[in-house]
Amino acid sequence: MKKTITLLTLLLLLPAILAGCGSRTIEEENKEEATAGEIITVGFSQLGAESDWRNTNTASMQEALTPENGFNLVYKNGQQKQANQITAVRTFIQQGVDYIVLAPATETGWESVLTEARDAEIPVILVDRRVDVADKSLYSCWVGSDFELESKKMTAWLKAFTDRRNISPENLHIVNIQGTPGSTAQIGRTRGLANAAREYGWDLMTEVSGDFTENKGREVMAALLKGYDNINVVYCENDNMAIGAIDALESAGKRVGQNIMNGEVMVVSFDGVNEQSLQYCREGKISCIAECNPLHGPRVQALIEALENGETPEKFNYVDEGLFSCVSSVKNVVVDGTEYTIQEP
Repeated sequence: MKKTITLLTLLLLLPAILAGCGSRTIEEENKEEATAGEIITVGFSQLGAESDWRNTNTASMQEALTPENGFNLVYKNGQQKQANQITAVRTFIQQGVDYIVLAPATETGWESVLTEARDAEIPVILVDRRVDVADKSLYSCWVGSDFELESKKMTAWLKAFTDRRNISPENLHIVNIQGTPGSTAQIGRTRGLANAAREYGWDLMTEVSGDFTENKGREVMAALLKGYDNINVVYCENDNMAIGAIDALESAGKRVGQNIMNGEVMVVSFDGVNEQSLQYCREGKISCIAECNPLHGPRVQALIEALENGETPEKFNYVDEGLFSCVSSVKNVVVDGTEYTIQEP
């Protein structure tokens, strides 16, 4: 009799038990869906891996935009080709990502694909380099360096150095190994040097692209040595090219250093990320490095979170940067009314 009552009781309770189990399952599924919905998918089109700065920049993005921080990062390497980046952006649009982060190879040629992103209501954040478009609403904001200011700091340092050594402006014979033509960094760093050369009367002999790579920097420097016999300052628009240029100089029997009135060749550079370049700066092979900060990941994360909260970030977001040098005679420089203290590398 007890077994019968127990069986009947179970039969009567079974619908409630099943309903209860079903409710918990639906609740758990809804919770999982809500959690999944909180993940922000970001498509990141990096222009390539041509330098240590670029690789550090990529790593910073990958470390910041993680699932633990609420992000799903889709990374595409453009291999220094704008066409690859445009394809990547269109793929992101088709995938329906929440945000697109773009580090453009060059400034021009982006109107069509950025218009497609805007039509799809996907905000675009630019990092490092900018785009030259008439309609600035095609991207939400930009974060990166003031490349012309970097150059102004470098040329102010070079002016201070030559003043302290009593070196006449006409005795500076400079070659510029440029970055990728048309990139924001190349434009700003080239313009800054050209303006300073005109202002101070320096002999800026030529400008040749080294594409921001060590191998091209080495190749270009070797060719320049064959064309000019009086080079005493090599202005390299990034560290990797400077390393290649120093290799070419030393292979040609040249001495690298600050004693430019007695046969040495001074090398200056930009970035301050590559450990070899910093060591060269400590040794005096690179006389000065203008810092270019690559750690944009946390900044991009903050910009996306601001947009998610309905805020409107500043259109242009600059990072703070300094100068590194082992030359003790120059302690600081003043650019546009701001004093910058020279740091040890």
